[in-house]
Amino acid sequence: MNYKNDLDKLRRINLNEHQLFDLEMIMVGGFSPLKGFLNEADYYSVLDNLRLANGDLWPIPITLDVSRNFDFFVGESVVLCDPYGNPLAVMEIESRYEPNKELEARSVYGMTNQEHPGVWRLMNQANDVYLGGSIHVLRSRSYGDFDELRHTPQELKDIFIDKRWTNVIAFQTRNPMHRAHFELVKNASEHIGAPVLIHPVVGVTSKDDINYITRVQTYKIICEKYGKEFTILSLLPLAMRMAGPREALWHMLIRKNYGATHFIVGRDHAGPGKDSFGNPFYGPNEASDLAEKYADEVGMKVVSSAELMYSKVKKRYVSVEKIQKGEEVESISGTEFRRRLLAGEEIPDWFSFPETIDILRSAINRQSQRGLTIFLTGLSGSGKSTIANALVSKLLERQEKGVTLLDGDVIRSHLTSELGFSKEHRDLNVQRVGFVASEITKHGGIAVCALIAPYAKARAKARELVEQHGDFIEVHVSTPLAVCEERDVKGLYAKARKGLIKGFTGIDDPYEAPENPEFIIDTSNNNPDNSVQEIIEFISNINPAFVTKDTI
Repeated sequence: MNYKNDLDKLRRINLNEHQLFDLEMIMVGGFSPLKGFLNEADYYSVLDNLRLANGDLWPIPITLDVSRNFDFFVGESVVLCDPYGNPLAVMEIESRYEPNKELEARSVYGMTNQEHPGVWRLMNQANDVYLGGSIHVLRSRSYGDFDELRHTPQELKDIFIDKRWTNVIAFQTRNPMHRAHFELVKNASEHIGAPVLIHPVVGVTSKDDINYITRVQTYKIICEKYGKEFTILSLLPLAMRMAGPREALWHMLIRKNYGATHFIVGRDHAGPGKDSFGNPFYGPNEASDLAEKYADEVGMKVVSSAELMYSKVKKRYVSVEKIQKGEEVESISGTEFRRRLLAGEEIPDWFSFPETIDILRSAINRQSQRGLTIFLTGLSGSGKSTIANALVSKLLERQEKGVTLLDGDVIRSHLTSELGFSKEHRDLNVQRVGFVASEITKHGGIAVCALIAPYAKARAKARELVEQHGDFIEVHVSTPLAVCEERDVKGLYAKARKGLIKGFTGIDDPYEAPENPEFIIDTSNNNPDNSVQEIIEFISNINPAFVTKDTI
Protein backbone atom coordinates (compact mmCIF):
# COMPACT_ATOMS: atom_id res chain seq x y z
CA MET A 1 0.00 0.00 0.00
CA ASN A 2 1.18 3.52 -0.81
CA TYR A 3 0.45 4.94 2.62
CA LYS A 4 0.81 8.62 1.69
CA ASN A 5 -1.72 8.27 -1.11
CA ASP A 6 -4.19 6.04 0.75
CA LEU A 7 -4.37 7.68 4.18
CA ASP A 8 -8.03 8.55 3.71
CA LYS A 9 -8.84 4.82 3.60
CA LEU A 10 -7.32 4.12 7.04
CA ARG A 11 -8.67 4.71 10.52
CA ARG A 12 -6.77 7.08 12.77
CA ILE A 13 -5.57 7.32 16.36
CA ASN A 14 -4.80 10.69 17.90
CA LEU A 15 -1.96 10.05 20.34
CA ASN A 16 -1.64 11.43 23.84
CA GLU A 17 1.51 13.12 25.09
CA HIS A 18 3.30 9.96 26.29
CA GLN A 19 2.46 8.04 23.11
CA LEU A 20 3.57 10.93 20.94
CA PHE A 21 7.04 11.08 22.48
CA ASP A 22 7.36 7.29 22.28
CA LEU A 23 6.44 7.40 18.60
CA GLU A 24 8.99 10.12 17.90
CA MET A 25 11.76 8.16 19.61
CA ILE A 26 10.86 5.09 17.55
CA MET A 27 10.80 7.11 14.33
CA VAL A 28 14.21 8.76 14.81
CA GLY A 29 15.95 5.58 16.02
CA GLY A 30 16.31 6.61 19.64
CA PHE A 31 14.60 3.38 20.70
CA SER A 32 16.62 1.10 18.43
CA PRO A 33 16.28 -1.89 18.03
CA LEU A 34 12.52 -1.20 18.25
CA LYS A 35 10.74 -0.75 14.92
CA GLY A 36 7.35 -0.09 16.48
CA PHE A 37 5.24 -0.61 19.58
CA LEU A 38 5.71 -3.92 21.39
CA ASN A 39 3.62 -6.92 20.46
CA GLU A 40 2.40 -9.31 23.14
CA ALA A 41 5.37 -11.68 23.05
CA ASP A 42 7.87 -8.83 23.32
CA TYR A 43 5.82 -7.18 26.07
CA TYR A 44 5.91 -10.19 28.39
CA SER A 45 9.53 -10.93 27.52
CA VAL A 46 10.53 -7.39 28.53
CA LEU A 47 8.62 -7.71 31.80
CA ASP A 48 10.13 -11.09 32.65
CA ASN A 49 13.66 -10.84 31.24
CA LEU A 50 14.45 -7.20 30.34
CA ARG A 51 14.73 -8.46 26.76
CA LEU A 52 12.70 -8.60 23.59
CA ALA A 53 11.53 -12.01 22.47
CA ASN A 54 14.55 -12.27 20.12
CA GLY A 55 16.94 -11.76 23.05
CA ASP A 56 17.83 -8.09 22.48
CA LEU A 57 18.28 -6.17 25.73
CA TRP A 58 15.38 -3.78 26.37
CA PRO A 59 14.05 -2.99 29.89
CA ILE A 60 10.99 -0.74 29.38
CA PRO A 61 7.75 -1.78 27.60
CA ILE A 62 6.96 0.70 24.82
CA THR A 63 3.26 0.14 24.28
CA LEU A 64 0.34 1.78 22.50
CA ASP A 65 -2.70 1.67 24.76
CA VAL A 66 -6.20 2.21 23.36
CA SER A 67 -9.72 2.05 24.70
CA ARG A 68 -11.44 -1.33 24.77
CA ASN A 69 -14.23 0.32 22.77
CA PHE A 70 -11.98 0.72 19.71
CA ASP A 71 -12.33 -2.39 17.56
CA PHE A 72 -8.93 -2.28 15.85
CA PHE A 73 -7.96 -5.71 14.56
CA VAL A 74 -4.75 -7.60 13.80
CA GLY A 75 -3.76 -7.04 10.17
CA GLU A 76 -5.26 -3.56 10.05
CA SER A 77 -3.14 -0.51 9.28
CA VAL A 78 -3.90 2.64 11.29
CA VAL A 79 -2.65 6.21 11.01
CA LEU A 80 -0.93 7.58 14.11
CA CYS A 81 -1.57 11.31 14.48
CA ASP A 82 -0.66 14.13 16.82
CA PRO A 83 -3.46 15.57 19.03
CA TYR A 84 -4.50 17.87 16.18
CA GLY A 85 -5.04 15.01 13.73
CA ASN A 86 -1.85 15.52 11.71
CA PRO A 87 -0.61 12.12 10.46
CA LEU A 88 2.91 11.15 11.51
CA ALA A 89 3.15 7.41 10.86
CA VAL A 90 1.22 4.31 9.86
CA MET A 91 1.26 1.26 12.11
CA GLU A 92 0.55 -2.26 10.91
CA ILE A 93 -1.21 -3.96 13.80
CA GLU A 94 0.52 -7.26 14.52
CA SER A 95 -0.86 -7.83 18.01
CA ARG A 96 -3.88 -6.78 20.08
CA TYR A 97 -3.80 -7.85 23.73
CA GLU A 98 -4.85 -7.03 27.26
CA PRO A 99 -1.82 -6.35 29.47
CA ASN A 100 -1.20 -7.67 32.95
CA LYS A 101 -0.87 -4.31 34.65
CA GLU A 102 -0.08 -5.70 38.08
CA LEU A 103 2.79 -7.71 36.62
CA GLU A 104 3.89 -4.68 34.60
CA ALA A 105 3.96 -2.51 37.74
CA ARG A 106 5.93 -5.07 39.74
CA SER A 107 8.37 -5.76 36.90
CA VAL A 108 9.03 -2.23 35.67
CA TYR A 109 8.66 -0.22 38.87
CA GLY A 110 9.38 -2.93 41.42
CA MET A 111 6.10 -2.28 43.23
CA THR A 112 2.34 -1.81 42.95
CA ASN A 113 2.25 1.16 45.32
CA GLN A 114 0.21 3.83 43.57
CA GLU A 115 2.06 6.57 45.39
CA HIS A 116 4.66 5.93 42.71
CA PRO A 117 3.61 8.24 39.84
CA GLY A 118 4.51 5.69 37.18
CA VAL A 119 2.41 3.01 38.84
CA TRP A 120 -0.45 5.46 39.31
CA ARG A 121 -0.43 6.43 35.65
CA LEU A 122 -0.31 2.79 34.55
CA MET A 123 -3.25 1.81 36.74
CA ASN A 124 -5.41 4.90 36.27
CA GLN A 125 -4.60 6.56 32.95
CA ALA A 126 -3.35 3.83 30.62
CA ASN A 127 -6.08 2.11 28.59
CA ASP A 128 -6.85 -1.59 28.93
CA VAL A 129 -5.88 -2.77 25.44
CA TYR A 130 -2.42 -2.61 23.86
CA LEU A 131 -1.69 -2.60 20.14
CA GLY A 132 1.66 -3.76 18.83
CA GLY A 133 3.21 -3.47 15.40
CA SER A 134 5.83 -1.90 13.20
CA ILE A 135 5.51 1.69 11.99
CA HIS A 136 6.14 3.46 8.71
CA VAL A 137 7.19 7.09 9.02
CA LEU A 138 5.16 9.66 7.12
CA ARG A 139 6.77 12.85 8.38
CA SER A 140 8.83 14.16 11.27
CA ARG A 141 7.31 15.87 14.24
CA SER A 142 7.95 19.65 14.32
CA TYR A 143 8.31 21.90 17.34
CA GLY A 144 9.29 25.46 16.46
CA ASP A 145 11.49 25.97 19.51
CA PHE A 146 15.18 25.19 19.99
CA ASP A 147 15.33 23.60 16.53
CA GLU A 148 19.13 23.95 16.50
CA LEU A 149 19.33 21.76 19.62
CA ARG A 150 17.04 18.95 18.46
CA HIS A 151 19.20 16.24 16.90
CA THR A 152 18.35 12.77 15.72
CA PRO A 153 20.74 9.98 16.76
CA GLN A 154 22.35 10.00 13.33
CA GLU A 155 22.77 13.76 13.36
CA LEU A 156 24.57 13.63 16.71
CA LYS A 157 26.78 10.79 15.53
CA ASP A 158 27.72 12.83 12.46
CA ILE A 159 28.60 15.80 14.67
CA PHE A 160 30.84 13.61 16.82
CA ILE A 161 32.57 12.28 13.70
CA ASP A 162 33.12 15.81 12.38
CA LYS A 163 34.62 16.81 15.73
CA ARG A 164 36.72 13.61 15.79
CA TRP A 165 35.30 12.66 19.17
CA THR A 166 35.85 8.94 19.64
CA ASN A 167 34.58 8.98 23.24
CA VAL A 168 31.58 10.98 24.49
CA ILE A 169 30.15 11.06 28.02
CA ALA A 170 26.36 11.44 28.19
CA PHE A 171 24.76 13.31 31.09
CA GLN A 172 21.05 12.80 31.78
CA THR A 173 19.09 15.51 33.58
CA ARG A 174 15.55 16.77 34.02
CA ASN A 175 16.48 19.61 36.41
CA PRO A 176 18.34 22.90 36.10
CA MET A 177 22.12 22.49 36.34
CA HIS A 178 23.70 24.15 39.37
CA ARG A 179 27.39 24.26 40.24
CA ALA A 180 27.44 20.78 41.77
CA HIS A 181 26.11 19.29 38.51
CA PHE A 182 28.59 21.33 36.50
CA GLU A 183 31.50 20.19 38.67
CA LEU A 184 30.31 16.61 38.28
CA VAL A 185 30.40 16.68 34.47
CA LYS A 186 33.61 18.70 34.42
CA ASN A 187 35.34 16.18 36.70
CA ALA A 188 34.08 13.33 34.52
CA SER A 189 35.42 15.03 31.39
CA GLU A 190 38.82 15.63 32.96
CA HIS A 191 39.06 12.13 34.43
CA ILE A 192 38.07 10.26 31.25
CA GLY A 193 39.51 12.77 28.80
CA ALA A 194 36.34 13.09 26.75
CA PRO A 195 33.70 15.75 26.02
CA VAL A 196 30.27 15.64 27.66
CA LEU A 197 26.92 15.46 25.89
CA ILE A 198 24.47 17.40 28.05
CA HIS A 199 21.33 15.50 27.06
CA PRO A 200 18.33 16.78 29.06
CA VAL A 201 14.86 15.28 28.78
CA VAL A 202 12.39 17.74 27.26
CA GLY A 203 9.48 15.34 26.94
CA VAL A 204 7.47 14.10 29.92
CA THR A 205 9.13 14.33 33.34
CA SER A 206 7.75 14.73 36.86
CA LYS A 207 4.76 17.07 37.11
CA ASP A 208 6.65 19.15 39.71
CA ASP A 209 9.69 19.70 37.49
CA ILE A 210 10.52 23.11 36.09
CA ASN A 211 9.26 23.49 32.52
CA TYR A 212 11.70 22.56 29.80
CA ILE A 213 11.82 26.04 28.21
CA THR A 214 13.26 27.47 31.41
CA ARG A 215 15.61 24.54 31.90
CA VAL A 216 16.98 24.72 28.37
CA GLN A 217 17.74 28.40 28.88
CA THR A 218 19.90 27.49 31.88
CA TYR A 219 21.65 24.67 29.98
CA LYS A 220 22.49 27.01 27.11
CA ILE A 221 24.12 29.52 29.45
CA ILE A 222 26.21 26.84 31.13
CA CYS A 223 27.30 25.14 27.93
CA GLU A 224 28.04 28.34 26.01
CA LYS A 225 29.74 30.30 28.80
CA TYR A 226 31.15 27.86 31.33
CA GLY A 227 31.53 24.57 29.49
CA LYS A 228 32.20 25.71 25.94
CA GLU A 229 35.45 23.75 25.68
CA PHE A 230 34.13 20.37 26.74
CA THR A 231 30.31 20.21 26.39
CA ILE A 232 27.71 19.94 23.66
CA LEU A 233 23.98 20.43 24.30
CA SER A 234 21.24 18.40 22.64
CA LEU A 235 17.61 17.85 23.67
CA LEU A 236 16.00 14.45 24.20
CA PRO A 237 12.24 14.11 23.43
CA LEU A 238 11.62 11.32 25.94
CA ALA A 239 8.60 10.44 28.09
CA MET A 240 10.19 9.34 31.36
CA ARG A 241 8.64 6.57 33.46
CA MET A 242 10.52 7.40 36.70
CA ALA A 243 11.29 3.69 36.91
CA GLY A 244 14.60 3.92 38.77
CA PRO A 245 16.99 1.02 38.00
CA ARG A 246 15.26 -0.17 34.81
CA GLU A 247 15.07 3.40 33.59
CA ALA A 248 18.79 3.96 34.18
CA LEU A 249 19.55 0.96 31.95
CA TRP A 250 17.03 2.29 29.41
CA HIS A 251 18.66 5.73 29.44
CA MET A 252 22.04 4.12 28.83
CA LEU A 253 20.74 2.17 25.83
CA ILE A 254 19.18 5.34 24.41
CA ARG A 255 22.44 7.29 24.77
CA LYS A 256 24.26 4.47 23.03
CA ASN A 257 21.89 5.03 20.10
CA TYR A 258 22.83 8.72 20.13
CA GLY A 259 26.54 7.95 19.85
CA ALA A 260 27.76 8.20 23.45
CA THR A 261 30.37 5.79 24.81
CA HIS A 262 30.07 6.64 28.52
CA PHE A 263 27.04 7.35 30.68
CA ILE A 264 26.80 9.13 34.02
CA VAL A 265 24.40 7.32 36.34
CA GLY A 266 23.25 9.50 39.21
CA ARG A 267 22.32 8.52 42.72
CA ASP A 268 18.67 7.38 42.72
CA HIS A 269 18.75 7.83 38.94
CA ALA A 270 15.25 8.47 37.49
CA GLY A 271 13.62 7.92 40.87
CA PRO A 272 10.40 9.76 41.73
CA GLY A 273 11.57 10.86 45.17
CA LYS A 274 10.00 9.66 48.40
CA ASP A 275 6.69 8.16 49.47
CA SER A 276 4.29 9.64 52.02
CA PHE A 277 6.41 8.17 54.86
CA GLY A 278 9.53 9.94 53.63
CA ASN A 279 11.15 6.78 52.28
CA PRO A 280 12.76 6.77 48.83
CA PHE A 281 11.19 4.41 46.31
CA TYR A 282 14.63 3.13 45.29
CA GLY A 283 17.98 2.78 46.98
CA PRO A 284 20.72 5.28 46.04
CA ASN A 285 22.85 2.71 44.19
CA GLU A 286 20.20 0.39 42.69
CA ALA A 287 20.29 2.19 39.36
CA SER A 288 24.07 2.22 38.99
CA ASP A 289 24.27 -1.45 40.03
CA LEU A 290 21.86 -2.53 37.26
CA ALA A 291 23.57 -0.31 34.69
CA GLU A 292 26.97 -1.79 35.61
CA LYS A 293 25.56 -5.31 35.29
CA TYR A 294 24.69 -4.79 31.62
CA ALA A 295 27.30 -2.17 30.63
CA ASP A 296 29.52 -4.58 28.69
CA GLU A 297 26.57 -5.97 26.74
CA VAL A 298 25.38 -2.46 25.89
CA GLY A 299 28.90 -1.43 24.92
CA MET A 300 29.00 1.54 27.30
CA LYS A 301 31.05 2.46 30.33
CA VAL A 302 29.20 3.60 33.45
CA VAL A 303 30.45 6.74 35.16
CA SER A 304 29.33 6.76 38.76
CA SER A 305 27.91 10.02 40.06
CA ALA A 306 29.74 10.86 43.27
CA GLU A 307 27.86 12.87 45.87
CA LEU A 308 29.52 16.29 46.02
CA MET A 309 29.50 18.87 48.81
CA TYR A 310 30.98 22.36 48.97
CA SER A 311 33.97 22.62 51.32
CA LYS A 312 34.29 26.01 53.03
CA VAL A 313 37.94 25.31 53.68
CA LYS A 314 38.92 24.22 50.17
CA LYS A 315 36.37 26.60 48.56
CA ARG A 316 35.36 23.99 46.01
CA TYR A 317 33.20 20.93 45.61
CA VAL A 318 34.63 17.64 46.80
CA SER A 319 33.20 14.13 46.97
CA VAL A 320 31.68 13.16 50.29
CA GLU A 321 34.25 10.38 50.66
CA LYS A 322 37.10 12.92 50.63
CA ILE A 323 35.65 15.25 53.27
CA GLN A 324 37.81 15.09 56.36
CA LYS A 325 36.43 14.74 59.86
CA GLY A 326 35.41 18.13 61.21
CA GLU A 327 35.72 19.80 57.79
CA GLU A 328 33.00 22.43 57.44
CA VAL A 329 30.75 22.08 54.41
CA GLU A 330 27.86 24.11 53.05
CA SER A 331 24.65 22.98 51.42
CA ILE A 332 21.21 24.31 50.49
CA SER A 333 18.27 21.92 50.30
CA GLY A 334 15.85 22.02 47.40
CA THR A 335 13.14 23.35 49.71
CA GLU A 336 15.39 26.11 51.03
CA PHE A 337 16.53 26.99 47.51
CA ARG A 338 12.93 27.39 46.35
CA ARG A 339 12.09 29.45 49.43
CA ARG A 340 14.96 31.83 48.69
CA LEU A 341 13.90 32.11 45.06
CA LEU A 342 10.31 32.96 46.05
CA ALA A 343 11.45 35.43 48.70
CA GLY A 344 13.98 37.10 46.42
CA GLU A 345 16.78 36.33 48.88
CA GLU A 346 20.41 36.02 47.93
CA ILE A 347 21.66 32.65 46.67
CA PRO A 348 25.43 32.23 46.97
CA ASP A 349 27.62 31.80 43.89
CA TRP A 350 29.02 28.52 45.22
CA PHE A 351 25.54 27.00 44.86
CA SER A 352 24.62 28.14 41.36
CA PHE A 353 25.50 30.46 38.52
CA PRO A 354 24.10 34.00 38.67
CA GLU A 355 22.65 33.65 35.16
CA THR A 356 20.84 30.48 36.20
CA ILE A 357 19.38 32.20 39.25
CA ASP A 358 18.12 35.12 37.13
CA ILE A 359 16.42 32.72 34.71
CA LEU A 360 14.83 30.72 37.53
CA ARG A 361 13.60 33.85 39.33
CA SER A 362 11.86 34.94 36.15
CA ALA A 363 10.35 31.46 35.84
CA ILE A 364 9.05 31.60 39.41
CA ASN A 365 7.35 34.88 38.61
CA ARG A 366 5.78 33.35 35.51
CA GLN A 367 4.70 30.31 37.50
CA SER A 368 2.54 32.57 39.63
CA GLN A 369 0.42 32.93 36.48
CA ARG A 370 -0.23 29.17 36.31
CA GLY A 371 -3.80 28.04 36.53
CA LEU A 372 -5.48 25.54 38.81
CA THR A 373 -8.30 23.02 38.70
CA ILE A 374 -10.06 21.90 41.88
CA PHE A 375 -12.02 18.75 41.07
CA LEU A 376 -14.66 17.78 43.65
CA THR A 377 -16.02 14.26 43.27
CA GLY A 378 -18.47 12.28 45.41
CA LEU A 379 -21.92 10.78 45.59
CA SER A 380 -25.08 12.68 44.79
CA GLY A 381 -25.98 14.69 47.88
CA SER A 382 -22.48 14.54 49.35
CA GLY A 383 -22.16 18.34 49.40
CA LYS A 384 -20.02 18.92 46.30
CA SER A 385 -22.08 21.76 44.85
CA THR A 386 -22.47 23.51 48.20
CA ILE A 387 -18.74 23.44 48.81
CA ALA A 388 -17.95 24.40 45.21
CA ASN A 389 -20.19 27.47 45.25
CA ALA A 390 -18.78 28.67 48.57
CA LEU A 391 -15.23 27.99 47.37
CA VAL A 392 -15.77 30.02 44.21
CA SER A 393 -17.00 32.97 46.27
CA LYS A 394 -14.04 32.84 48.64
CA LEU A 395 -11.51 32.52 45.83
CA LEU A 396 -13.01 35.51 44.01
CA GLU A 397 -12.82 37.46 47.24
CA ARG A 398 -9.24 36.60 48.11
CA GLN A 399 -7.26 36.62 44.85
CA GLU A 400 -7.24 38.16 41.37
CA LYS A 401 -7.46 35.15 39.08
CA GLY A 402 -10.67 34.41 37.23
CA VAL A 403 -12.68 31.56 38.75
CA THR A 404 -15.12 29.37 36.79
CA LEU A 405 -17.58 26.91 38.33
CA LEU A 406 -18.24 23.75 36.32
CA ASP A 407 -21.12 22.10 38.17
CA GLY A 408 -22.35 18.67 37.09
CA ASP A 409 -26.01 19.60 36.82
CA VAL A 410 -25.28 22.75 34.82
CA ILE A 411 -22.84 20.90 32.56
CA ARG A 412 -25.50 18.25 31.88
CA SER A 413 -27.94 20.97 30.87
CA HIS A 414 -25.64 22.77 28.45
CA LEU A 415 -22.33 21.14 27.48
CA THR A 416 -23.39 17.47 27.51
CA SER A 417 -27.17 17.58 27.21
CA GLU A 418 -27.20 14.85 24.53
CA LEU A 419 -25.40 12.32 26.75
CA GLY A 420 -27.09 9.58 28.73
CA PHE A 421 -25.88 7.76 31.82
CA SER A 422 -24.12 4.73 30.39
CA LYS A 423 -20.52 4.26 31.51
CA GLU A 424 -19.31 5.41 28.11
CA HIS A 425 -21.37 8.59 28.27
CA ARG A 426 -20.44 9.29 31.88
CA ASP A 427 -16.77 9.01 30.96
CA LEU A 428 -17.31 11.32 28.00
CA ASN A 429 -19.06 13.81 30.27
CA VAL A 430 -16.05 13.88 32.62
CA GLN A 431 -13.65 14.10 29.68
CA ARG A 432 -15.43 17.19 28.34
CA VAL A 433 -15.37 18.82 31.75
CA GLY A 434 -11.67 17.97 32.00
CA PHE A 435 -11.01 19.58 28.63
CA VAL A 436 -12.82 22.79 29.56
CA ALA A 437 -11.01 22.87 32.90
CA SER A 438 -7.68 22.37 31.15
CA GLU A 439 -8.35 25.35 28.88
CA ILE A 440 -9.24 27.51 31.87
CA THR A 441 -6.10 26.32 33.65
CA LYS A 442 -3.92 26.88 30.57
CA HIS A 443 -4.93 30.53 30.47
CA GLY A 444 -4.15 31.11 34.13
CA GLY A 445 -7.64 30.77 35.58
CA ILE A 446 -9.08 28.60 38.32
CA ALA A 447 -11.66 25.95 37.45
CA VAL A 448 -13.80 24.53 40.26
CA CYS A 449 -15.48 21.30 39.10
CA ALA A 450 -18.24 19.58 41.05
CA LEU A 451 -19.60 16.35 39.60
CA ILE A 452 -20.08 12.74 40.66
CA ALA A 453 -17.48 11.39 38.20
CA PRO A 454 -17.89 7.85 39.52
CA TYR A 455 -15.11 6.12 37.60
CA ALA A 456 -11.43 6.41 38.50
CA LYS A 457 -10.07 6.23 34.94
CA ALA A 458 -12.26 9.07 33.72
CA ARG A 459 -11.04 11.25 36.59
CA ALA A 460 -7.47 10.26 35.77
CA LYS A 461 -7.98 11.35 32.15
CA ALA A 462 -9.25 14.72 33.37
CA ARG A 463 -6.16 15.04 35.55
CA GLU A 464 -3.91 14.22 32.60
CA LEU A 465 -5.51 16.97 30.50
CA VAL A 466 -5.19 19.59 33.23
CA GLU A 467 -1.69 18.77 34.40
CA GLN A 468 -0.28 19.62 30.99
CA HIS A 469 -0.96 23.24 31.90
CA GLY A 470 -1.21 23.60 35.68
CA ASP A 471 -2.16 22.03 38.98
CA PHE A 472 -4.96 19.52 39.54
CA ILE A 473 -6.37 19.01 43.03
CA GLU A 474 -8.76 16.12 43.47
CA VAL A 475 -11.11 16.61 46.43
CA HIS A 476 -13.02 13.51 47.49
CA VAL A 477 -16.23 14.58 49.19
CA SER A 478 -16.49 11.29 51.06
CA THR A 479 -19.86 11.78 52.77
CA PRO A 480 -21.31 8.27 53.44
CA LEU A 481 -24.15 6.93 51.34
CA ALA A 482 -26.55 6.85 54.31
CA VAL A 483 -26.05 10.56 54.94
CA CYS A 484 -26.47 11.35 51.24
CA GLU A 485 -29.78 9.44 51.22
CA GLU A 486 -31.02 11.39 54.23
CA ARG A 487 -30.37 14.62 52.29
CA ASP A 488 -32.20 13.33 49.21
CA VAL A 489 -34.08 16.57 48.48
CA LYS A 490 -34.66 15.53 44.85
CA GLY A 491 -35.98 12.10 45.81
CA LEU A 492 -33.51 10.40 43.46
CA TYR A 493 -32.26 7.79 45.91
CA ALA A 494 -35.82 6.84 46.84
CA LYS A 495 -36.68 6.34 43.17
CA ALA A 496 -33.50 4.33 42.62
CA ARG A 497 -34.32 2.09 45.60
CA LYS A 498 -37.73 1.42 44.07
CA GLY A 499 -36.18 0.63 40.70
CA LEU A 500 -37.71 3.68 39.03
CA ILE A 501 -34.21 4.96 38.13
CA LYS A 502 -31.70 2.50 36.73
CA GLY A 503 -27.89 2.80 36.94
CA PHE A 504 -27.93 5.24 39.85
CA THR A 505 -24.50 5.77 41.39
CA GLY A 506 -24.26 4.26 44.84
CA ILE A 507 -27.37 2.09 44.43
CA ASP A 508 -27.07 -0.13 41.37
CA ASP A 509 -24.02 1.49 39.75
CA PRO A 510 -20.60 1.70 41.46
CA TYR A 511 -18.75 4.72 42.73
CA GLU A 512 -14.99 4.14 42.58
CA ALA A 513 -13.63 6.20 45.45
CA PRO A 514 -10.32 7.98 44.79
CA GLU A 515 -7.36 6.08 46.22
CA ASN A 516 -4.94 8.98 46.53
CA PRO A 517 -6.85 12.29 46.35
CA GLU A 518 -5.09 15.47 47.38
CA PHE A 519 -7.87 16.22 49.86
CA ILE A 520 -10.72 14.35 51.60
CA ILE A 521 -13.81 15.98 53.14
CA ASP A 522 -16.71 14.28 54.94
CA THR A 523 -19.48 16.88 55.13
CA SER A 524 -21.52 14.80 57.57
CA ASN A 525 -19.25 16.11 60.32
CA ASN A 526 -18.01 19.34 58.80
CA ASN A 527 -19.86 22.48 57.77
CA PRO A 528 -19.20 23.98 54.31
CA ASP A 529 -17.32 27.02 55.64
CA ASN A 530 -14.79 24.81 57.43
CA SER A 531 -14.41 22.63 54.36
CA VAL A 532 -13.78 25.63 52.13
CA GLN A 533 -11.22 27.07 54.54
CA GLU A 534 -9.37 23.76 54.67
CA ILE A 535 -9.20 23.60 50.87
CA ILE A 536 -7.98 27.18 50.62
CA GLU A 537 -5.26 26.54 53.18
CA PHE A 538 -4.22 23.44 51.26
CA ILE A 539 -3.94 25.14 47.86
CA SER A 540 -2.15 28.17 49.33
CA ASN A 541 0.65 25.80 50.34
CA ILE A 542 0.95 24.57 46.75
CA ASN A 543 1.33 28.04 45.27
CA PRO A 544 0.80 31.25 47.29
CA ALA A 545 -0.27 33.00 44.09
CA PHE A 546 -3.55 31.06 44.15
CA VAL A 547 -4.56 32.76 47.40
CA THR A 548 -3.43 36.05 48.90
CA LYS A 549 -1.23 36.08 52.01
CA ASP A 550 -3.95 37.19 54.40
CA THR A 551 -5.99 34.08 53.68
CA ILE A 552 -4.75 32.00 56.56
